[in-house]
Amino acid sequence: MTTPIVFFHDQEPLNFDYYSKQDFYLGFKPKIYNFYNFDFKEVVQFKQRMPYITWNCYDYAILCHSEKNSKDLIRYEDFEFIGVYWWSHAAIARDWYRHAEHDLDLNVNFNKITHDFLIYNRAWSGTREYRLKFAEMILDFELISHCNMTFSPTDDNCNYRDHTFVNQYLKITRKDLEQFFPPNLASSSSSADYNSQDYLTAGVEVVLETLFDDGRLHLTEKSLRPIACGRPFMLAATAGSLEYLKSYGFETFDGLIDESYDLVQNPLQRLHAIAKEMQRISELSATAKLELWYKLYEIAKRNKKKFFSTLWHDNIFQEYQNNFDIAMKFMKKHRTGKRWRQVLDVSKTNPELQQHVYYPESGIRTPEDVEFVNAWLANPPN
Repeated sequence: MTTPIVFFHDQEPLNFDYYSKQDFYLGFKPKIYNFYNFDFKEVVQFKQRMPYITWNCYDYAILCHSEKNSKDLIRYEDFEFIGVYWWSHAAIARDWYRHAEHDLDLNVNFNKITHDFLIYNRAWSGTREYRLKFAEMILDFELISHCNMTFSPTDDNCNYRDHTFVNQYLKITRKDLEQFFPPNLASSSSSADYNSQDYLTAGVEVVLETLFDDGRLHLTEKSLRPIACGRPFMLAATAGSLEYLKSYGFETFDGLIDESYDLVQNPLQRLHAIAKEMQRISELSATAKLELWYKLYEIAKRNKKKFFSTLWHDNIFQEYQNNFDIAMKFMKKHRTGKRWRQVLDVSKTNPELQQHVYYPESGIRTPEDVEFVNAWLANPPN
């Protein structure tokens, strides 16, 4: 068997706090597996499982991911994964927002702008808890009338008043947020689409990314949606995210918008800097604001053209191909077949064990099969 094992870590950032076993157990027949998250506590066990669930001559497995500066990735690589970076969200966004290239409803009309800022604020659980603090800042900076922004009092079956903050510096004091914002009725799949009316009536989108209070660079399709729709944006994400976008050829709006917030390492101070700049823009005169829109939208127009260009699209996939080729060179240097031999050895050891090692007629190995093998390895018979 010469096909490498490839794990695609799809969309969500690497996370060792949640482990979806079914993503692993139910997909072992093909050689390409998709999963969202993996618990680090299980990595050692997974290392043991590899000989018994992968029929392969390679000593390592490839992990395709979409984040940089990741300590979690290093932990994976310590357990025989080879990281292959590619910006999968760029490919996803090109597909999801393809209609925006020719959508006449997105034609800019400054006379229709009713709000300075468009802010999609749906989920706030997990890594998104900073969005609660941001909602509070919108009120504290008296920006509510300048924003098209909704709010979800409940997320993941928890009311925001009962939320336990991981980062205590982001903890909020207000208990009345839902009184100031319309309820958010968007579904979790809403980021796969865009609302042309929202973009037509707002000057700048403030993108609330998945990661904010973190050291990783991980931009999702949310950051690319205003680009695809030809709109200027501010980016509430991890420090350095604007530079990350620039590395892919996009222009940002420094000189027109104070983007020094992108350099602020402290999450609370970065959030404060974003709100402060929003306040400055909101207080501009009508004439100054219109002049700002003209300049911002000229840049946004160029970004949209780049986003839908064949060259940019090809560069995204070429980067992935180059990174994958480098990983395969390493893989080919570590192709001893030791796992294949271990599978054969195990299959000859015990008939009952063999039933759990080989695929059943359904082609699907169950969690019980893996647990049986683990138990046998922990205490093999004499």
